[in-house]
Amino acid sequence: MADYLLAIDQGTTSSRAILFNREGRNMATAQREFPQYFPGDGWVEHDPEALWESVVETCREVIGEAGVAIDEIIGIGITNQRETTLLWDRATGKPLYNAIVWQDRRTAETCQQLREQGHLDDVQSRTGLLIDPYFSATKLAWILDNVEGARERAERGELAFGTVDTFLIWRLTGGRVHATDATNASRTALFNIHEQCWDKILLELFDIPENLMPEVKDSSDDFGRVDAEWLGGELPIAGVAGDQQAALFGQACFAPGMGKSTYGTGCFMIVNTGDKAELSRNRLLTTVGYRLDGKPTYAMEGSIFVAGATVQWLRDGLQLFADAAETESLARQTRAGHSVYLVPAFTGLGAPHWDPKARGAIFGLTRDTGIAEIVAAGLQAVCYQTLDLQVCMSDDMAASPQALRVDGGMVKNNWVMQFLADMLNLQVDRPTVLETTALGAAYLAGLRLGWYRDLDEIAELWQCERSFTPQMEADERERLYQGWQEAVERVKSER
Repeated sequence: MADYLLAIDQGTTSSRAILFNREGRNMATAQREFPQYFPGDGWVEHDPEALWESVVETCREVIGEAGVAIDEIIGIGITNQRETTLLWDRATGKPLYNAIVWQDRRTAETCQQLREQGHLDDVQSRTGLLIDPYFSATKLAWILDNVEGARERAERGELAFGTVDTFLIWRLTGGRVHATDATNASRTALFNIHEQCWDKILLELFDIPENLMPEVKDSSDDFGRVDAEWLGGELPIAGVAGDQQAALFGQACFAPGMGKSTYGTGCFMIVNTGDKAELSRNRLLTTVGYRLDGKPTYAMEGSIFVAGATVQWLRDGLQLFADAAETESLARQTRAGHSVYLVPAFTGLGAPHWDPKARGAIFGLTRDTGIAEIVAAGLQAVCYQTLDLQVCMSDDMAASPQALRVDGGMVKNNWVMQFLADMLNLQVDRPTVLETTALGAAYLAGLRLGWYRDLDEIAELWQCERSFTPQMEADERERLYQGWQEAVERVKSER
C-alpha cells in the first residue's frame, strides 16, 4: 500500500499542500500566499487563476521536495475556505468574475431586504443558516446580475457554480467532475440540510438556476481522478470537506458534545450534535459536520470573521511588529488589568451579532498605552469572541463541551491559549498535530481508500500536546468580559 496521503488546504490567504503518513504525521508541507483584492468598502475578492496556480504549485513543490514518487501517494483530500463563490464557463473552465470571498459584505442590502420580507425563518429552518452576505447564495446572485450576459448564459446551461472545492475538483479532473460535498453545500444557503438536496424553494427565492449546481456527495467519496498533467500521474480525490468541518474531523470530534475551535483567518467554534440538526435560539448556525455513507452528522457553529487576520492587520497595516511570533512576548509585557479593547469588525461582526455594517475600533487608550497593549488587545479579542460563542452554545445545547480542542496558527501562542482557558473557564487542549484542517481532509480520503477501518481507528490517532486550565479569578473574568461587551455595543451599526 502507498505510504502517503496528499492534503490540499486551500485557505483564505494561502494554499498549502501537506503529505501525511498513515499515523497522521505531517511529513512535508508547501505553502504559497496569493493576493487579496478589496475593490470596494467591505468587498473581498480573489483571482481564481492565482488561487488555482497556488494549489498546483504547492502540490508539485511538496511532492518534489519530499522526493516522493506519485505511486507512493494513495490519494488526495481537499479542504477549502467555505462560502467563497465562483462561476465559470463549462466549456473553457474560465471564471466569469473573481471569486467573491466569504468575508465579502457587498450583498448586505439584499440580505436586509430579504429579512424585511420575512424570509429568515424559512431559510433557517431549511438550511440551518441565517440570511447574511457571508453565505454563497446572494454572492452568486450578484455575479449573475452584475456580469454582462451571465444570467442568460446560466439559463442556457453554459455555466457552472461552485465553492472553492468544486472549482478545484473541476480543474483537477479536466472538467469531468462537477461536485461538492455535503459540508460545503450546507454553507451556500441553497441546500436543505434535512433532505440533503438543493432546495427548489430557496433556488427560486435567490433566483438561482438549478442547472448551475454541482452534485452533492459524501465527505468521504469518489470525486474523480486528477489528470496526470498536473502532478505527474493520476490520483483519486477521495475526501472533501469545508475547512471548519475538516478540522472537526481532524480533531476526532466524533461524539455528540465534542467541540473544537479553529484560529485561522477567522475563528470557528463547532460542536458535534450527532444526528440532530438543532436550530439555535441565539443566531448561531446549524451545519453538516460531515456525511458518511449518506448519513449526515450535524454540528452547531459560531463564526467569527476576524481572528488571525487581526494579527495580520497589526503586522502589515499598523506595522507594530515584523513577525507574528513576536506577539507572545509583546503580550507578556502588558501591565496587569489594562483596559484596552480592540474590536476587529473590519468586515462587520459575525455570530452572534451578524452586523455587516459594524466597523472596527480600539477603545480605552491612555497616555501609557503602547504597542504591547494594542497587540494584547488584538489577541484578547479572539478569546472574547470565542466566549461570546460559548455563552450562546451553552444556552442552545443541553450538554456543553467539558474541554475544547483547538487548532490553527494562533494556538501556537501559549499566552493566547492561557487567556482563552481563563475566559472560557474551560480546559483547552492543543493537539500534537496542529494542521488538523488538512489532516481531516486526509482522514476522509483515507477512510474512503481503505487506509482506516472506521472512526474509532482515527480517534485513536489523536494526541494532546498540552492542556491549558483556567487560572483567572471569576470577578476578573467578569470585569474583562463586561468591558468587551461594552466595546462591541459601541461599534454596532444600530445602537
